[in-house]
Amino acid sequence: QVQLVESGGGSVQAGGSLRLSCAASGYTYGITWKNYCMAWFRQAPGKEREGVAVLYTGGGSTLYADSVKGRFAISQDNAKNTLYLQMNTLKPEDTAMYFCAAKLCGYWSSLSFTRSTYKSWGQGTQVTVSS
Repeated sequence: QVQLVESGGGSVQAGGSLRLSCAASGYTYGITWKNYCMAWFRQAPGKEREGVAVLYTGGGSTLYADSVKGRFAISQDNAKNTLYLQMNTLKPEDTAMYFCAAKLCGYWSSLSFTRSTYKSWGQGTQVTVSS
């Protein structure tokens, strides 16, 4: 299992921005950074964990939740094996613990937010947006 470490969370006012990072390491021999679907999920207190954005590292295709389209952008740095989530125009309802997740996938894979298919998870980073 690849190891994931998130960073970049914090507290901001509504309308502000944050950038989350997820550093990946510990690849099994023969498997590289470009063999993964990398995702951001979030979980607010008392709510189910929900998908925010997914990126296929081998091709760059992306998927976004409707609630963040046009405000959030997922991206990658192949040299650093790092995933990012740029969050703009933040709203109080974006307040949650944000988790990075990864699963093996290829160009034939359909991007999805199905939690059970993601085998590696980070410890999470808290994002708090005040009104």
